[in-house]
Amino acid sequence: MDYKVIPLLLSIGYTIYIFLAIQMNGWMDFGSLQSVMALFTEEHAVLAGWIHYLAFDLLIGMWILNQNRTLGIHQILIAPCLFATFMLGPIGFLLFMILKTFKQKQS
Repeated sequence: MDYKVIPLLLSIGYTIYIFLAIQMNGWMDFGSLQSVMALFTEEHAVLAGWIHYLAFDLLIGMWILNQNRTLGIHQILIAPCLFATFMLGPIGFLLFMILKTFKQKQS
């Protein structure tokens, strides 16, 4: 099974909810923190944001696994990176990049 189908389906869902949010409230303003905070009071925009995080966290997790095919970092060390990527996005990516750097310096 091609696991890219899950982020692909999430991307379709994201597109639907973004268009619904635009239809209900007009074009979204990402120009300031205040305007982004206002977006997160609109249900369709919040759902789109959540789907956005899920899709990208899954893609980064897939990228980590793909990178590790050549690096060969033990799964016990990769598992926390994947969990952190899914739950905390950039922190999991950062942990993996630290492990990757140490692994490459050892080679």
